[in-house]
Amino acid sequence: MSTTKGIIFNIQHFSIHDGPGIRTTVFLKGCPLRCPWCSNPESQRLRPEPMLDATTKLPITMGEEKSVDDIIEEVLKDKDFYEESGGGMTLSGGEIFAQFHFAKAILQAAKAKGIHTAIETTAFVSHEKFVDLIQYVDFIYTDLKHYHSLKHRTVTGVENQLIIKNIHYAFSKGKEIVLRIPVIPDFNDSLEDAKEFATLFNQLQIDQVQLLPFHQFGENKYQLLNRTYTMNKVKALHPEDLYEYQHVFLNHGINCYF
Repeated sequence: MSTTKGIIFNIQHFSIHDGPGIRTTVFLKGCPLRCPWCSNPESQRLRPEPMLDATTKLPITMGEEKSVDDIIEEVLKDKDFYEESGGGMTLSGGEIFAQFHFAKAILQAAKAKGIHTAIETTAFVSHEKFVDLIQYVDFIYTDLKHYHSLKHRTVTGVENQLIIKNIHYAFSKGKEIVLRIPVIPDFNDSLEDAKEFATLFNQLQIDQVQLLPFHQFGENKYQLLNRTYTMNKVKALHPEDLYEYQHVFLNHGINCYF
């Protein structure tokens, strides 16, 4: 039994894109980054906040307090599907490390029930906390938004040294991990950017990366939150736009895919 509590904003059943098999994805609120292309802006602030419902346009509260036991009870409803598909539970956000103790307690409880665990994280957290938490994690999704620390901070609000250190650690320990680059126009989408990323990955002995072409899927949420979306005039990217970009990684011996 765990009475540890935290703030979540959604529990999504039957997810098939958040790790192996059929999964239940728990979305935690709070994120220290402020990426202007964020497709889940309702996740950024830690506390519950007002938002308009996408369908009715009536005011709702985005975020509610739940205990670890509440969440595990919900997750266990689909345990038969996990066993049949090789699935499990995924913690996403926001940034799960913004609620470190809550996230850790959920993962510990899930492992105690024999549930496969995955996380989606920016990896922006102290190295000690990162090492501590991922011992309860079977599968990791993470990303690196820019190889240059100052450029990373200028756009996201934080530097990238901790992120790189934590990503390197996860790879060095043989964790099952998917590393992603969100490819954003006029930020990290040039062939020179690809070369710098690839050079860094070679130094870190990272041999695989997934490219996420820029999209505007979250634009409507900014209006519902009464916030300004600054990327509305930026052209979306598609895999065919990034053929040469992808081949820079391939030429550096890095498995690069979409």
